[in-house]
Amino acid sequence: MTMISTTDRGVAPGGGRRRMALIVLCFVQFMLVLDDNVVSVALPTIRDELGFSHAGLPWVVNAYFLAFGGLLLLSGRIADLIGRRRVFLCGVALFGAASALCGFAQEPWQLVAGRFIQGAGAAMASPAALALLTLLFPGAGERAKAIGIWGGVAALGGSLGLVISGVLTGLTSWRWVFLINLPVALMALVLVPRLVAESRAASHRRIDVPGAVLITGALMLLVHGLLQASETGWGHMASTIPLVLAAVLAVVFAAVETRTAEPLVPLSFVTVRPRAVANGVILLFSAAFYAMAFLLMLHIQTVLGYEPLITGLAYLPFGAAILAGMWLSSRAVLRLGTRPALVVALLISSAGLFLLSGVGPYDSYVSGVLPALLVTALGCGLSLPALTVVALSGTTEEDAGLGSAVLGSVQQLGGAVGIAVLVTLAAHRADTSDASLDQRQAATEGFSYALTVAGVLVAVGAVLVATLLRDRPKARTAA
Repeated sequence: MTMISTTDRGVAPGGGRRRMALIVLCFVQFMLVLDDNVVSVALPTIRDELGFSHAGLPWVVNAYFLAFGGLLLLSGRIADLIGRRRVFLCGVALFGAASALCGFAQEPWQLVAGRFIQGAGAAMASPAALALLTLLFPGAGERAKAIGIWGGVAALGGSLGLVISGVLTGLTSWRWVFLINLPVALMALVLVPRLVAESRAASHRRIDVPGAVLITGALMLLVHGLLQASETGWGHMASTIPLVLAAVLAVVFAAVETRTAEPLVPLSFVTVRPRAVANGVILLFSAAFYAMAFLLMLHIQTVLGYEPLITGLAYLPFGAAILAGMWLSSRAVLRLGTRPALVVALLISSAGLFLLSGVGPYDSYVSGVLPALLVTALGCGLSLPALTVVALSGTTEEDAGLGSAVLGSVQQLGGAVGIAVLVTLAAHRADTSDASLDQRQAATEGFSYALTVAGVLVAVGAVLVATLLRDRPKARTAA
């Protein structure tokens, strides 16, 4: 057996340095997830200032999704093989440079190109950072706490993107939505080399080039097809062709991986029951919550009539409730065990989505939206840290980057599926609603229908955890 030194494992000596490293890595992840939706509220302003066409505007969001979701698996495996810190720093530098390109863009193509490069940088940095974090905290208890914080911060970034977008667009300029990333990127580039040692897989493996090309192509086509479906509808050639090609490449990839000596994604890695269950539930969970955030933003602006700044501020309680859920998550797992705690957390999330689905067209934000939003956010904060820990269970120095990349890919695909399917369902339900309903009532009917489906998806996740996930026996602690 090859022995791996503490330095090779990426452990920064000293509890203080490890905690500082955790803070920096979480800040970077917050920034990367933030950019999933930070432009959402700013899109009308961007369209007017840069002269985007109706068809071109969605690519300000889609380009980031496409590169991030499509390149995660390849980037995570490369990080395992050539060095996680090295890939992380390259990704952060690329992300920072692309953020500057976006912030100073003068033409639509410059902004779209910058967003694609941002996504590529995020795909490099995110799995490498999570892999470094899992190796920084090798003990089961401290790793669970660190990953719990990581998962909660990621959820917070996803929700606060709309807040920050609304505030910056309303008070300054949409350009600061991108330029605000530069100090965080610079901080990471300066501090991470001082806090985190390099780490890579001990075995000298080669990159599975055919597998890398096939899975990257399949993921990019899948994300592209789903995003097109959300715009053009299902059955349109613009979405059908990429989805069919993605399925073909995925089948070929699976065949190639079973025959190669050093596969990019070993079948034995993804079929471990805890990981398989957790990633399946994360797919459902991400689909529900990405769609919820998108639909709620539309509801607050179009039905309640709020301006972008107020729309952003309306999400602040969501972030606060997620923080509360994060704080409670590790305590719930220690007290109840992973499986019971996850079931309870997912059921709370599902209940919150069902409550949101019952919001009427003339309910106010405070009496109608806010109570349901708080329940939903609390469940989200309770669920994501524990799901992240289970999804990364059993990862080692050999495959920490791969495990992190699989998790990230599932989250991105879940978000794309949720927006493509649930937002389409909401639009179809609103368009086919009773002709006697006014515009606000019809929009609310579509919103309610989609969130009911989202609540069912999360409830199915709770059933999967309850029936398929085996809880480990609790370790006895000395008095």
